[in-house]
Amino acid sequence: MRLSYLIGQLDRVISRRLAEALVLHGLTLPQYTALSVLRARGRSSNAQIAERSFITPQSANEVVKTMEANGWVARESDPMNRRVVLLSLTEAGKTLLDACDQAVDQVERAMLDDVAPATAQTLQLLLHTCVRNLRAV
Repeated sequence: MRLSYLIGQLDRVISRRLAEALVLHGLTLPQYTALSVLRARGRSSNAQIAERSFITPQSANEVVKTMEANGWVARESDPMNRRVVLLSLTEAGKTLLDACDQAVDQVERAMLDDVAPATAQTLQLLLHTCVRNLRAV
């Protein structure tokens, strides 16, 4: 079996399991990813969220509308460019993200159940290398 096929298969299984875990918190996988991006990167524009969440700008607009309506993110004007709107996590968004992180941790623990910690760490480093290599092409 080709490595690229196996990685694609893993991606589909992870996405399904994460979606099942997150729906219990009223969140979709793209919403969780966008909230995680905001926590990691701080204030971000819709375009930045789309790029870092692996979704189209149109999808990012829909994700952001829902997150704002639920009070998970707040909008503000970019002081450097008033045409750009920046998004940031609200306290409600942080609380929700913390709860969802526990659900995601459970999925990751299940995935690595029979994997030694050192091997899991090596896998993570190898995957980072693969991503970096393909982005450079």
